[in-house]
Order: sequence, then C-alpha cells, then structure tokens
Amino acid sequence: MALIALVAALVWAVTRSEAEQARTKLATDALWVEQTLRFQLSVDEDMLVRLALDQASGAAPEVLAARARLHVATNPEVLSIVWHDATGAPVRGVPGLAAPRDPALVALMLRTGSVSSRPVYGDVTGDTVTIAVRSEQGAGVLTATVALPLMLERHVPWWIAEQYAVTLTDTGGTVLASRVRRTPDPVNPTHGISFDPPLRGTVLRITAYAAPTAFANVLLLAAIAGFAAFAILALLALYRSAQRRRQAEARLRGEIAFRRSMEDSLTVGLRAKDHHGRVLYVNSAFCHLVGFAADDLIGRPPPMPYWSPDRLEETLTRQQALSNSGAAPQAFETRFRRADGTEIDVQVYEAPLIDATGAHRGWMGSVIDITQAKTAARLARAQDENLARTGRLVTLGEMASTLAHELNQPLGAIASYAAGLQNLLEGGRADPAVLHPAVAKLSVQASRAGQIIRRIQDLVKKREPSFDDVSLAEVIAETVGFLAADARENRVKIVTDLADLPAVPADRILLQQVLINLIRNGMEAMANQPTRRLDVALRAGPDGSAIIDVADRGDGIPAALEGRLFDAFTSTKPQGMGMGLNICRSIMELHRGHLTHAPRDGGGTVFRITLPGQMSRKVAAE
Repeated sequence: MALIALVAALVWAVTRSEAEQARTKLATDALWVEQTLRFQLSVDEDMLVRLALDQASGAAPEVLAARARLHVATNPEVLSIVWHDATGAPVRGVPGLAAPRDPALVALMLRTGSVSSRPVYGDVTGDTVTIAVRSEQGAGVLTATVALPLMLERHVPWWIAEQYAVTLTDTGGTVLASRVRRTPDPVNPTHGISFDPPLRGTVLRITAYAAPTAFANVLLLAAIAGFAAFAILALLALYRSAQRRRQAEARLRGEIAFRRSMEDSLTVGLRAKDHHGRVLYVNSAFCHLVGFAADDLIGRPPPMPYWSPDRLEETLTRQQALSNSGAAPQAFETRFRRADGTEIDVQVYEAPLIDATGAHRGWMGSVIDITQAKTAARLARAQDENLARTGRLVTLGEMASTLAHELNQPLGAIASYAAGLQNLLEGGRADPAVLHPAVAKLSVQASRAGQIIRRIQDLVKKREPSFDDVSLAEVIAETVGFLAADARENRVKIVTDLADLPAVPADRILLQQVLINLIRNGMEAMANQPTRRLDVALRAGPDGSAIIDVADRGDGIPAALEGRLFDAFTSTKPQGMGMGLNICRSIMELHRGHLTHAPRDGGGTVFRITLPGQMSRKVAAE
C-alpha cells in the first residue's frame, strides 16, 4: 500500500509540475511575441522620425521617396508612407496615395500645433493602424499605414504559429488581426497581454492548439508501479521456494559459502567459455551487467543474446580469431545490448582457462562497464571544446578595436571608390577605360573586407574538432596576417622563419587559436621594451615531428610561476583570467602534441609547440 501511495503521489506531482511548466512556457512565448511585434513597430517609428528629420534638414523629395520605397520593400506590412502639407492634404506617397489613411489623426497632429519627433498612433481601423509624426512647424505631417495581419504573418515565427493561435483583439474581444493555423479548443490554455500602448484598446492573445498532457509520464509511472508490484510478488515466491529448499541445502551451503561470497563481492563481470564460444560460467556481476539470468546464458552457444546486433559479424570474427590464437591473452573494447534493450560499452580481457590437469579448456573473460567513463570523457572533451571556443571569443573581444580599425580601411576605400564612380557616372564620363581600374580596386577592397569577416566567423563558430592534413606554414602565415593590425598597433615586428614541412593532421581553427594566444601574449610581454620583435619559426624535429617556436623579448616568466604557468587561473597579467595557456595546453594534448616554455637567450621567453608528424601518428596508431 505504501508503494502504491508513493507512486500515486509521484504521478500527481509530475502532472502538476508539467501543467505549471506548460503555463510558464505559454506566458514566456506570449512575452516573446509581444516584444517582437513592439520591436517591429519601433523600427517603423524610427523610419518615420528619420524621414521627418531629413525633410526638415532640406533633403530632396526624391531621396526621401527612395528611402521610403526601400523601407516598404523590406517591410511589406507598411502599406504606404504619405507626406501631408500644412493643411492636411496628401502631397505625395509611396507607393501611392490610394492606400488607406487616417485623416482624423492628421488633423489632430496639425491642430495641436506642437512640434515633436515622437510618433503618434491613430485608432485601429479595420485591420490597419496609422503612425504619424510632425517634426517642423508648418512642414505638415508624415504618416505610415501598417497592416496588422501582414505584421503578424511576417514577424510571428513559424515555430510559434505551429504551437499557438496568435490574435490581436480589441477590448470587446473582436479579432483585429490573427495568425491561426486552425481553430483551437476554447478550453486550451490562453494568455493575453495588453498591447496598449502603442495600439489603443488592443490585447495580444496566444492560445495553445493542444492541451498539455502527462499521459506518457503517467503510463511510464504506472508501468513502474506494475513492475514494482511484480517484483514484490516475485520476491515472495522466491522466498517461499527458498524456505522449502533450505534443509536440503544446509550441508552444501557451508562448502560453497566462501566461493559465493568472493564472487558476489566482485564488481567485475566474469564469464567462462569453451573453445567453441559456449558459456560455461557467469558471475552475478556479469548477469547484472547484461541483464540476463545465468540460466539463460550457461550452456548457450554463439551468438549471445547480449551481443550488439550491429557488431555481430565483428564479434563472430573476433571469436574465431580467439580460437585460433592459442593461449595468448587478449583485450578489446566492444558493445553489449542489455536485456532491456539499452546498450553499454565494455572493456573485455580474455585470459586462457586452464583446468586442474593443465588442459586449456577455453577462456575466462573479465568484463568491465566503461559506459560512464566514456560518457565522462565525451563530456570532458565537450567542455574543453566549449572552453576553447570561449577562449577564442575572449581573444576576439580583446582585439575588437584593432579588428574594427582593420575592417574600416577596406570599407572606407570601398566608399571612396563608389563615390568616385558615382561622380564619373553623373558627370557623363562613364568611359570603361576609366571605370575599369576603379571597379577592380573596389573589388579588391571588398575581397579584403570579406576575408577579415570570414576569419572572424571561423574563429567564433561552434564546431566539432576536424583533423585534416594542413600545412603548418600556411596556418602560421595566415595567423600572422590576421594579427598584423594588432602588431602595428602595439608597434611589434613579427618575423617568420618557416621551413617547408609535410602536412600534418591537425584542426586548423584550434591550431590558429593556440598561435593567436601565444603571439598576442608575446606582443603584450614586450609592451615596455624599446625593441619589440617577435620571432615565429617552423622547423622539423629529430623524430619527424614539427616544432613551432614563438619567441619574444619580454621580461620572461617569474620564477614563482614557472612550474604552474599552464595551470588554470594562473596569469602574469594584472587583469588576466589565467585560462589562455591552460586552453592552449588542452588543445595540444588533443593533437597528441606538447606545449612547453623556456627562457630565451638574451632575455625573453620561447614557447614551443611540438606536433607529431604523419609517420609519428602512424606509429602511435599501430
């Protein structure tokens, strides 16, 4: 009864928790939609204010009309933009004067007589609303008419529309605009938010298409309760059977108690099999590991029920190789499928099974579940990847000013060439021989700006490590080029000495991250030095490895930090977090390489990256 009551309480708690979560999600999504629509209306408001200010500053009507047409083209929910004179009469409009307007709002704006750059909204008429702004005394009024259904259609994302009916209603419940895929059930959860201001007397509502249900969880918990009841009945039956056998087993118990206690104390699964793969013995840890009883396994020939179906051929081949290998022990990793269908990763050690006469009867296997260990390793690797990406973002944040300056140069050149081309075209001097060099230079600057942006995108992109054959000389040259602007700002001369080495397996972006950290650290270390030269060298190691040296002429590493320089939160900078070199070392370990440091002759520090070459990788893999 206590178990049943506990399961019932758990079902009630889960159901209530899911209902609360559904209500919270509904309110959160409604707020998101509200903020999105308000943001879009603010975009239209800003457009009107800019047009009014440009008109007040004497901009040509053709320029204003072109800007209005661009805004209408990119924001189709804006049906029209109309200029009104001081009497309220429409003067010109984009796309024309036939779109809906709000004369009452225009008259109100003119009647107030005040000048304000703050937009004013009219009443919702049908499914449209008009926004008006007046920025200069006597200059009239500028209005924009917005279609509310188009605004909902364009700015309520599909994933919201697939889950909810989104409507905009007045205070009486009349629908003014909506984005509804189907009619929701009235009993489904709904959430309303006042949309006044900016739209007077309006309410934004979203209604879920499907009511929250906890049927799947209730069914799961009911199944757990059933299994628990079944387990209790099974234990009762087992207890009664044990009682009947107790007297017959009394004499045998003393003889096997010691061996059983040893077997049950093991956490390693043990399995014995003959030369044909037939199971001779399994311990309780092995049965718990695979989820099958010993009676279901002992005496059974291959294939075994716990073998993974997608590795069946591989396992049979390994079994045949084991039978032909003599009495040599083996170790390997494989995957088992438990009786409940779940799969686990295991480490198996096979040793020869020798009986009391010295005969080789088969194999004794020790099986260890390494699923959690492999999962922990994957999580640790993912954490290292996230930490490495965070390090790239921090580095780019520190370089933001320099990168902006570097990007402004090609953009400024593009603007200059474009202005020159426009002047030539307007002056009627559109000679291809004159235009072609300017267009070519404009293309070069655009390509240069694009390369800078692509480098930034590559560094900040979240991605899995990808090991391809890369040229270290190219990676170093590209990284030095990326940091050229930073070097000029810090008045540092970067000198490279790059040997022509074969390509090595590496992740280009992670390797660039390490080089960026080391080069920038070297430049910062020489901030107080009169001569600022940073040397980057690439050469071959004696064992076929590739060695990259980054050498500065700074003050060197303090003796107190030499032994823990690569530890987390250790830094020589007053404002440093102490994670850069730690991340670099983790990246090098991922590449099976090393990152070390040593004093430089004549002052300064040398950081050395050692990467195994193709031959070293091949030997390690074998």
